[in-house]
Amino acid sequence: MAARQLAHVGISLTTQDGALARQLEPRASAPHARLDAIEQLTGAGIPVSLFASPLIPGLNDHELEKLLGAAQQRGAGSANYTLLRLPHEVAGLFDQWLKQHAPEKAARVMAVLYDMRGGRDYDARFGFRMKGLGHFAELMRQRFDLACRRFGLSCEMPQLDHSQFKPPKLANQPRQLNLF
Repeated sequence: MAARQLAHVGISLTTQDGALARQLEPRASAPHARLDAIEQLTGAGIPVSLFASPLIPGLNDHELEKLLGAAQQRGAGSANYTLLRLPHEVAGLFDQWLKQHAPEKAARVMAVLYDMRGGRDYDARFGFRMKGLGHFAELMRQRFDLACRRFGLSCEMPQLDHSQFKPPKLANQPRQLNLF
């Protein structure tokens, strides 16, 4: 499928700090395993995009350039990032987690996150929910763009050939299935 431009893989990498990774994502693959997966997939001819995600100001954002460089060294050809999103009850859960695992950083992390969300814990508007707004968000975007250029990573996902997609033909069924 990759050879026919029908698929590519996106792999998220939050941190290269093993201890922080275990705290943030206790049941997820370790950072070194994700980097190994990038290398194995690209070695097999499958394009891979790194998702530096979620970026948390004051907790893991200082690793942005290091994450992009490590992924590029393993073969990733493109990258993207997402600012930590805190919709609904997730904001309270994250605040509790932060106070437990990084109490000395909690107030500053939350203050910057609120600043990047226009004074709220979450901004669901399209174009803002993934990257934020304001001067901290702009600085993060500039750092990301510069690092991508430095490492030769595209900021765009690989183009897939959608012309090869054919909707399945369902016998005796209308093209739009009834949900009820």
